[in-house]
Amino acid sequence: MARERVGAMKVFLTPLMPFLLFILLPDGTLSSGCPEGCTCSTPESILCYQRRSSTIPRGVGSSTKSLYLFANGIEGLKAEDFDGMENLEMLDLSQNKLTELPDGVFEPLTSLRNLDLSSNQITHISEDCFHGMALLERLYLYSNYIEDIHPAAFNGLDHLLELKLQGNRLTSLPTLSIHGLLLLDLRFNVLPTLGPSDLQTPNLESLKLGGVGLTTLNKELIGSLQNLHELDISGNQLESFPSVLKETPGLIHLSLAGNPMGPLKLEDLQNLGELQELDISSLSLQGLPEEFPQLFPHLRKLTVAENPFNCLCTLSWFPRWLRAQSITLERTEETRCHFPPIHAGRVLERLEHKDFGCPTTTTVTTSTVKTTTTTQPVPVTTTTSTTRALPVPSDSPTDEGDDDLLPPVPASPSSSSKVDTDEEHHFCPPHTCLNGGTCRLDQHGQVECTCPYGTFGLYCENYLIPEEDPKATVTIDAPDISSHQATTTSVLLDLHRYIESRPYIRGIRLTYRNLSGPDRRPIQLSLPASFPEYRLRGLKPNSTYSVCASPLGAPSGVDRVCTEAQTAAESVRGPDAQFDDHKLTTMLVPAIAILSFLVLVAVIVGVVCHLRRKRAKGHLDLDCEPSQLELDGVKTTLDNGALPQKQPQIMIPEPAVQNGNLEYEVLLLQDHCTSNNNMSSHKPSYF
Repeated sequence: MARERVGAMKVFLTPLMPFLLFILLPDGTLSSGCPEGCTCSTPESILCYQRRSSTIPRGVGSSTKSLYLFANGIEGLKAEDFDGMENLEMLDLSQNKLTELPDGVFEPLTSLRNLDLSSNQITHISEDCFHGMALLERLYLYSNYIEDIHPAAFNGLDHLLELKLQGNRLTSLPTLSIHGLLLLDLRFNVLPTLGPSDLQTPNLESLKLGGVGLTTLNKELIGSLQNLHELDISGNQLESFPSVLKETPGLIHLSLAGNPMGPLKLEDLQNLGELQELDISSLSLQGLPEEFPQLFPHLRKLTVAENPFNCLCTLSWFPRWLRAQSITLERTEETRCHFPPIHAGRVLERLEHKDFGCPTTTTVTTSTVKTTTTTQPVPVTTTTSTTRALPVPSDSPTDEGDDDLLPPVPASPSSSSKVDTDEEHHFCPPHTCLNGGTCRLDQHGQVECTCPYGTFGLYCENYLIPEEDPKATVTIDAPDISSHQATTTSVLLDLHRYIESRPYIRGIRLTYRNLSGPDRRPIQLSLPASFPEYRLRGLKPNSTYSVCASPLGAPSGVDRVCTEAQTAAESVRGPDAQFDDHKLTTMLVPAIAILSFLVLVAVIVGVVCHLRRKRAKGHLDLDCEPSQLELDGVKTTLDNGALPQKQPQIMIPEPAVQNGNLEYEVLLLQDHCTSNNNMSSHKPSYF
C-alpha cells in the first residue's frame, strides 16, 4: 500500500516540477517581488547592498515594509521611484551619492517611520523635502555637508522622536519646534550660541552638543529641558564647571570630557547622584576626591582616560572601589599614572594597594599580631607585655575584605623602644620628592616633602629666585629639556619637565644635529611619553649638539622646545669609552715588548753591517732597514724559537678612528722595509 502511495505522489508531482522550479530561487526565496541584485529573505524585507546602480531598484512590491539600499551608488531621487511603496516603514539610503533632496520626493511613502540619509553629500534641506511624512519617527541626516536648513523643513513631523544632524557644516540652527522629540544630536557642527529659542523641545531626553564650540552652557536652555537624562558637552571650550548642572538632578548620562575646566570641585558634583554613566576624561585631573564613591551610588560606567593622575595614597581607594561596585572603567588602557616616576605609565586600575605607598604598621603583643593602616582611631586594649610599632609591607592584612587598616597601637609607658623616624621613609614611593627633597608622612598618613633651600611646592618642583627673600613664591622657569652626564659619545637628556607640562602627548619627536661638524643634517627619534630620561648615543667627541623635542604627531614646529648639549673631549674617558684599563694594559704590554725587541734587532743589524763594511774592501749590495729579518744571526735566533713562527696582529689603541658604525678602527704596527730578497711586505690587517 505504501509503495502505491509513493508512486501516486510521483505521478502527481512530476507535471508540477517545472512550475515549482520557476517560482523558487536557488536560495529558497520567492522570485516574485525581489528586484535584481537584491536579497529578499522575507516578502516584507529587501536588502540591496553594493548593487552599484545610480537609481532606485525596480520591482519593489507593495507588501515590502523594510528596504535597505545603503552603499548602492545612488545619485538622485524622484517621487516616481517610490510609487507602490505605500506600506514601506523603513528606508535606508545611507552611504550613497545623494547631493540634494527634491521637494516632496518622499510623499508616496505615507507609512514611513524610519528614514536614514546619513553619509551622503547633501548640502541643503529645503522647506518641502519631507512633506507628507506625517508618521516619521526617526530621521538620520548625520555625516553630510549640510550648511543650512530651511526654518520650516521639519514642520508637519509631529511624531518625530529622533533627529541626528551631527557631523555637518551647520553654523546656525532653525528653531526646532518639535514637541515630542526625545533625542537631538548636534555634535561636530559650529553652534557656539545655542539658546532656549533654538530648541523648543520640552520633552527632550538626550541632547548631544559635543564639539560645537560652546564657551558657556545656557542656563535657560538647560532649565527648559525638564525631562533631560543624557547630556554630552564634551570637546568644547568650557573653562569652568557649568553651574546649571547643579540644578539638573535628573541626569543619568553626562560627558564633560575634553574641556579646559580643570580639576572638579566636590561641590560641583554633589547634586548628580543619579548618574549611571560619567565621562570626565581629558580634564587634567591629578586625582579624585575620596568622597567620590558616596557622590555616585548608582554609577555603572566611568571614563577618566588621559588624565595625569598622581598615584599616591590618596588615590588608593579607586581600584578597590571599581572592583567592589562592579563599575566598568572605559578606555582602561588610556587611564594611567603620571606620578610618581616609578609608576609613570602604569594602568591605574591594575595597581595594588601596596603600590600607592600607604603607611602600614604592625602591633606585636604576646597574643596577637595585627596589621593595620591609619584611617580612624579605634579603642585598643593593652597588655602587660611590651608593645612596639614596626613598619611592615601592606600585602596581607589580617581582616579579610577590610582594606582600610587601623592605626598603630601606642607603645606602653614602660617601653623604651620608639618608632625610628628614619623608617618612615620606607612608606614613601621612591622618587616622590623632586630636586633632592625628603619624603615623609604626616599624622594622617599623607605624603609630604621636606624641600631643600631654594625649592618649594608639594613635591619640591618649584625654584626660588636666587638672591631674593627665601620666603618669596616667585619661580624661575626651568628649561623643559636639559642635558647632563656627558661623555665623549653620549649625553643624558632630562625630559621630566617636558612630559609633566604636557600630559596629553602620546610620544616625543626628538631631533638633534651636530653644530660643530660639517654634517649638520638633523636626525629624528620617536620616544614614548613614559621616558623621562633618555641617553642620546653615537655622538662625536668635543661637539655641540642642538636637541629639540616636540609632541609626536604634531605639525612641524608646533610646541617645539630646544636646548644645546656638549659632549666631552676625547681625553675624558666616560662610561662609554671603548677601552677600559684592563684591556688597554693587555694590549700595551705585548706591544712595548715587541717594540723593544725590534729596537734590539735594529741595533744588532747596524753593528753587523758596520763590521762587514770594515772587513770587506767593496760594498755589498744590501739595503738594510731596521725591520729586515733575513739577516745573519737574526735568522738563527728565529729558528731557535725565540719568536713564534706566526706573529699575532699588534694593536695600539692610539690613534683611534671612529667609523660610522660607532666602532673603532685602530692603526696596526706595520713594517716598511724593502728586503733585498724581494720578500713581500707584511700587508695591513683590519678588524
